[in-house]
Amino acid sequence: MGLRARISDELKATVHGGDLKLERYEGPAGDRGLLGITPGDPAWRVHGHPTGMLTGGFAALMLQSLHPLAMAGVQQHSDFRSDPVGRLIGTARFVTTTTFGSLPAAYEAIALVRRIHTRVNGTAPDGRAYSAADPELLTWVHTAEVSSFLAGYQAYAPRRARLTPAECDAYYRQVAPVAEALGAEKVPGSVREVERYLDGIRARLRATPAALDSVRFLRGFGRTGRERLVVGVLMNASVGLLPDWARTELGMHRPAAVRRCWDRPRAALVGRTLEWARGPSEILAAAQRRTASPPVDE
Repeated sequence: MGLRARISDELKATVHGGDLKLERYEGPAGDRGLLGITPGDPAWRVHGHPTGMLTGGFAALMLQSLHPLAMAGVQQHSDFRSDPVGRLIGTARFVTTTTFGSLPAAYEAIALVRRIHTRVNGTAPDGRAYSAADPELLTWVHTAEVSSFLAGYQAYAPRRARLTPAECDAYYRQVAPVAEALGAEKVPGSVREVERYLDGIRARLRATPAALDSVRFLRGFGRTGRERLVVGVLMNASVGLLPDWARTELGMHRPAAVRRCWDRPRAALVGRTLEWARGPSEILAAAQRRTASPPVDE
């Protein structure tokens, strides 16, 4: 097996569990999915960009960890330590299914997560009760995630392909239905609303010992030397996507020149290598065929 095939198989196994489950994306004909998007739309472009999603995904995990109640739920109920790849696969499948999958596939994925959320509740170390089904907590998790995805895309997409300010607003509007279907409320729907939301919630965010421990775990993640090298490069790059205040809270004092001149070019190179190994995305191709096909009843 050649190098390209080995990298492709390892990537597919790590992110998708080896099975892309293309049936979620191939039909029914004409179904535009939960978000109602096609290839030119901002949500399609952002969520279809591997480097932006990988770096943005790591940034999202670090940013989300700053909410003590969200971190308590992860610490007490998640299997991210014993099965980090399994958690990555589950998250990747949810995002790709709700973005590019058919409407029935998206609803099925959301229903599964909602069932899981009913079991994720308890008491945080500071004595406060939490529930993964709490609308406010769901809004936080969603906003931290999608703002990080957008930051990753704007950093790593070709300059000519980056979103305009109006397209950034459209991106937030397009992805909001996922959070709302999970039970989130008052979901920010524009850049200004996201900025206002993050400013408003900052006073409730802090780096708990559990948060710092989870970030240390992420930085050392990898089953093989090659995987650890890739994760290290992407994690360093994801630090540059965080707001300044989040880096300070997490104690990540990586100089701006290092982030710009070392971390970002290395992550871009890793991303191009992964895209070369993967080739054209089978998921995006299947979704594009589905959305471009006329409905069967026409």
